[in-house]
Amino acid sequence: MTARRIQGAAAAAALLTGVTACSAPNGGVDDAGAADSVVIGVASEPDTLSPLLGYGKDGNSKIFDGLLARDTHLKLRPALAKALPKVTDSGLTYTYTLRDGVKFSDGEPLTSADVVFTYDTILDPKTNNTSRTELDAIKDVRADGDDKVVFTLKYPYAPFAGRTVLPIVPEHIAKGQDPNTGAFNTEPVGTGPYVLSGWSKGEKLTLKANSHYWGGAPKVKKVTMAIVKDDDVRATRLRSGDLDGAVLPPNLAATFENDEARKTYEAKTYDFRAVTLPTANKVTGDRAIRQALDAAVDRQTMVDKILDGAGRPAYGPLPVNDPWFARGIEREQDLAEARRILDRAGWKPGEGGIRAKDGQRASFTLLYPSGDKVRQDHALAYASDAKKTGIEVKAQSATWEVIEPRMKDTAVLAGFGNNGDPDYGLYTLLHSSLAGDGFNNMARYDSPVVDKALDTGRRSPDAAIRKAAYDSLQRELVKDPGYTFLTHIDHVYVLADHWDGLTTQVEPHEHGFASGPWWNLADWKPKK
Repeated sequence: MTARRIQGAAAAAALLTGVTACSAPNGGVDDAGAADSVVIGVASEPDTLSPLLGYGKDGNSKIFDGLLARDTHLKLRPALAKALPKVTDSGLTYTYTLRDGVKFSDGEPLTSADVVFTYDTILDPKTNNTSRTELDAIKDVRADGDDKVVFTLKYPYAPFAGRTVLPIVPEHIAKGQDPNTGAFNTEPVGTGPYVLSGWSKGEKLTLKANSHYWGGAPKVKKVTMAIVKDDDVRATRLRSGDLDGAVLPPNLAATFENDEARKTYEAKTYDFRAVTLPTANKVTGDRAIRQALDAAVDRQTMVDKILDGAGRPAYGPLPVNDPWFARGIEREQDLAEARRILDRAGWKPGEGGIRAKDGQRASFTLLYPSGDKVRQDHALAYASDAKKTGIEVKAQSATWEVIEPRMKDTAVLAGFGNNGDPDYGLYTLLHSSLAGDGFNNMARYDSPVVDKALDTGRRSPDAAIRKAAYDSLQRELVKDPGYTFLTHIDHVYVLADHWDGLTTQVEPHEHGFASGPWWNLADWKPKK
């Protein structure tokens, strides 16, 4: 999509975790249209606001800061650290010096002990942080006085500095609590530009500016994130003035194209939609079925019709414009090849045109989350393409509470994608050691070739060796797909034209509170 007043996305980003807010009792949302406040509609909220359990782990948290942060162009810059780390010992030691005078929002000073506590707690197996494997390279983290932190790695990990955007929590508050169940999960204290002033789960999350923020007091004094799960309802509330801004599917954002009072912002992303093909399912566990589905899908039509052009075909987990993308794996729809694959594997046409093999019909259920129009349209288009080859895909909507227990053996129209380095997204998506670990490796994919490539890419400091490893991984996914990759989606946001300083980054899958044009909310200034 090319909206009339789209602001170009800069080449940058940091993964985020979406949070939200609520409507006022009268059905509206407090402060929409106020000069120093902003009300934003998003689709979901986090389970926790504690970085110890994964909140804000990839940066852009409004409540916390990491040692480093990313700018508009995704370039790492100092945050709680004075400067980028000093790297020694052939890439095995990273030393950070803390910024002077930083305080938590309760007035207590930040020290190196807080940094050590944060990382040690996350690395503790007793802490329920499903992202722990992202810090696998850490052998030890220690304080060197009050202002220095030294990380020692098990092996040279090329993208390690990018992992230190992880938010730092105060030891003096969090240490006395169970990280899994303590009050800190809903009553966070950080060093960031905003502090939490209220959170009604499923309804309202409100932040107020931290007047003592080390980076300067924000001009936007109050932020309300409205949880509006349904895409159509979010667009309606934006149009009525109940919201100042919202994330919208491309087709709904296009309806604001001629609105002089609002701007549309489009961000390029690593966010892709894919169908998980669980190996435990008698149909999707068959490699021939997976290969046929890969050949049958019409990715370009999905981009044109569902995304209104705001995206690109997905031939794997990395977008075609990424420098790590394996050239030559691009492929068009080939229904004849899909049928040949199924014929060779013994899946023969049967009753109603649906194929069968050894008494098993080529039929499976595909779940997609309720209220997500983009995923619904992808699911229906996928089912239509599959039917042309004799595979029946029964698309069904469901809540995540229904979907999660069924992910082991039921296909899901899922969304993934991390930026910054291929290791960040591919390892958790594909490594067999993480099969069934929450939303990690949802398809329970198990390929020795892919595992070897992931381990090589993670542990080698040599860029050429890493590139070869990720090339081999992407080519193996074409031969043995555990997912049907469909599209990479641009994120589209519409906001009232009240503020200056808005930009976008190249974004990961997650988008809501932390990403979007409000990723740098603390830098916004009201228009004069």
